Amino acid sequence: MIKNKKILLICKESFSFPLFFIAKKLLNNGNEVGAFFVQPGESYYNKSAYNQNTYYKFKEQLTDVQLFGLKDVCEKFNEINNNPVFNKDYLDYLEKEFTHFKNLNLQITTSQLMTRHLHSRMFFGNSTFNQNLNLLELSYKKVIEILDDYKPDLILDTEDGELIRSVLNEVTHKKGIPYITIDYPRFEGYKLPTYCLGVKTESFFKDEYNRCLKMTPEELATEYSYIRDFNKNSSVMSKEFKNTITSQYKPNGIIPTMKYLIVKILYFWNVYIINGNLKLRRKNNILYANPIKHFLFYAQVEFKKQLLLRPNRYFESPDENDDYVYMPLHLIPESTTFVKAPFYINELHIIEQVSKSLPIGWKLYVKEHQAMLGERSFEFYKKVKKFPNVKLVQLNYYNDPKPWIEKAKGVITITGTGAYESAMLGKRSIVFGDVPFNLIEGISRVNSFEELPKLLASLGLIDNVKSCAAYIAAVKSTGMELNLKYLISEGEAILSGHKKISDEFQKQVDQLSFFYERSYERYMK
Repeated sequence: MIKNKKILLICKESFSFPLFFIAKKLLNNGNEVGAFFVQPGESYYNKSAYNQNTYYKFKEQLTDVQLFGLKDVCEKFNEINNNPVFNKDYLDYLEKEFTHFKNLNLQITTSQLMTRHLHSRMFFGNSTFNQNLNLLELSYKKVIEILDDYKPDLILDTEDGELIRSVLNEVTHKKGIPYITIDYPRFEGYKLPTYCLGVKTESFFKDEYNRCLKMTPEELATEYSYIRDFNKNSSVMSKEFKNTITSQYKPNGIIPTMKYLIVKILYFWNVYIINGNLKLRRKNNILYANPIKHFLFYAQVEFKKQLLLRPNRYFESPDENDDYVYMPLHLIPESTTFVKAPFYINELHIIEQVSKSLPIGWKLYVKEHQAMLGERSFEFYKKVKKFPNVKLVQLNYYNDPKPWIEKAKGVITITGTGAYESAMLGKRSIVFGDVPFNLIEGISRVNSFEELPKLLASLGLIDNVKSCAAYIAAVKSTGMELNLKYLISEGEAILSGHKKISDEFQKQVDQLSFFYERSYERYMK
């Protein structure tokens, strides 16, 4: 149990819901608790449907929690906005002192607010060179100010995306403050602790995997049995994705779609008109979304999903006679790419390099991510279809990733679950980022596009059951089962007054608390 410590919670939108209840638990254990809201508009905007159950819920109901936000950063940035004069000496200082994990430009890349040129969410404006530098400087000054004044013993988080977290990662490393958040090993509902935002696999996990690799098949009997069942099952998609957009294979009905859009209109009306935030967001178009464009974005996504989940001219059916490599695309922007693989965000460029590197006669099967459906431009699909040996396949031809993987030579993905699923099914795969399941035999990490021809030619079957079993055993011994999606959705319902705390919810909160306790103990050792 964590007691008598000074703890800083890192909060952002829906991921703050579980931390509200963690804050209560920490306070009851005699800790001093602070909460830092790292999304600019969340503490800058007036109370509304956007922030009433996050920032303002903490402010009004957790008065013993010292609250930090970015309102002053927003106001300062509004003043200087596109100021052509920036503090080069300070930026040089930051580059020298706070680039253990990433240089400053790679840190900037972790923010969707400053990378509009890398994604299709048009409700944010395109930031300029000077705006990026100004916001970077203000972010560092704010983080350093909070850590120097509050002096936390440890920092707890539930997510890894956006600029402030990357800044925190660098500053806490320099100051020797444990910064604990969650990494995803992709085995069932297990989560691992990470002390570096997951930008590299933690050494404790590598050590445990190597220990488990020396175990006998008898000692790994449970894991071997799990792998046999995994291969027998008709579905390999994680239960965590059940009833989420990732498991959606059919278009929504017209009436539910219209209801959804009406709810969005009412939401934006509440945030920007009723509660006066429209005037605040007009200060600049970098930190705050344009509400009209934001709604049109949602409407466009719903319209395009109706089209793309039905037979269309962009997606094709697979051919049973094709020798192919399977490439499931990512949600862009997302921390799995912007944080874990920032050099490989441009998926069209990756497709081009893979197409040139395939063994002759093979094809690349590219499948859209369900959560990205409707966000991606049709122009992207048109460009993909121009490559003669690339096929953009109908994403709901199968209702699970398993058939795509079983019939493929192997899988290539930036950092996606497909590589883990492929390894579990005895197929080699290729990834571009550092993820825990890279440890499994048969999953190869790309360090240069020039390695692709050799790696692609090596794809195929592999007897890696022992490695998979050791990986699962290592995850079970160092990680914990956490239902974060449940904690977020149920937490929101409780905080909005629609539900009361159930025994199951309290059990999950206690599990998350225990996860942090174990993670802190491991760090201190």
